[in-house]
Amino acid sequence: MLSPSTSGTLRILTVNIHQGYTAFNRRFMLHELRDAVRAERSDLVFLQEVRGPSVKAGRRAKDVGHGGDHEFLADQIWLDHAYGRNAVADGRDHGNALLSRYPITGWRNHDVSVPGAEPRGLLHCVIQLDAPAPALHVVCVHLGLRESHRRQQLMRLSQMLLGEVPAGAPLVVAGDFNDWRSLADGVLRDTGLVEVFRQRDGMHARSFPARWPLLRLDRIYVRDVAASRPLPLSRRPWSTLSDHAPLAAEISL
Repeated sequence: MLSPSTSGTLRILTVNIHQGYTAFNRRFMLHELRDAVRAERSDLVFLQEVRGPSVKAGRRAKDVGHGGDHEFLADQIWLDHAYGRNAVADGRDHGNALLSRYPITGWRNHDVSVPGAEPRGLLHCVIQLDAPAPALHVVCVHLGLRESHRRQQLMRLSQMLLGEVPAGAPLVVAGDFNDWRSLADGVLRDTGLVEVFRQRDGMHARSFPARWPLLRLDRIYVRDVAASRPLPLSRRPWSTLSDHAPLAAEISL
């Protein structure tokens, strides 16, 4: 079991796990990825491209069980977890997931798919922190590959935040935005979200491809927190575990 972070602070990690495979699906690396995620000792872990419970048996099920990848990663470490299924194909499903050291008191998966494109979703969870901290709202994001689709999905994210997150409530929105042209901030400007890496460095972090990151696809946005700062991550072993490099941050409430 993870020990608590310093009072009033939370460690955040986000990573697209590519359904447990390395780039180009060359090797199944979920066991190694579990070790790397646990080593970061994060309070909240945002996961994208997570395999959910499968009705099909096979080598993968023998290795990690019939539960979802998020259950395998969370086992005996994170108190609670939530999974939002986005796509089903050939008897298997995948989506977004959240691992939490604190209780998840409510969650909802919002379908923001665009007809004719790969299904996408926004997993919204409410986290009960230690008293007297207020409830924390978090959203795990995986947006589409086409710019026009992403703009629609960002607008739906904005509408969801307006409708479901109380004014003044602390908020973290993280995940794979596929926003290689860095246009998301403009669409999200009216939501009050601030991206942690851009706030410090003036630009988003490079995260893809993991081995030699060039594109700035992944983000950690915050709102109504006392402070936030990026956390450094070593290239190894992360550069060999997925096609995306992870991002990490610490927030103070």
